[in-house]
Amino acid sequence: MDFFSGSPVSRPVSSALALMKNIQVIDGAINSVYDVFAATDDEFSLIFPDGQDIAFIDEVYERGNAEALDKAFKNIWERRIPKRDANGIHGLLFYELEEKKIYYPTRKDEEAINPNGSRLR
Repeated sequence: MDFFSGSPVSRPVSSALALMKNIQVIDGAINSVYDVFAATDDEFSLIFPDGQDIAFIDEVYERGNAEALDKAFKNIWERRIPKRDANGIHGLLFYELEEKKIYYPTRKDEEAINPNGSRLR
């Protein structure tokens, strides 16, 4: 079945997942395993607007429609990708890690900085 239309398709599901964007979840829980999930372009844009690739769950819900986000996350959580099968990471979604916000003021990974403003890379 095609994820988008519900119609039978000839390509395997893994091909459909390969066309999506991968989000790695970085959780502050002690037993977190930092899973990777596939998101459609629309789902990804709800979480990472304006070219961002870093998001914090509290900010995601503060700026977005909770009902649309709940639906998007329900679908995303059903598309876990084993790390060995992931073809890149397109975004990082942080849970319970408020202290990381200072390193990503623009919410873009390549623009990460130290607290003194010097670049991390």
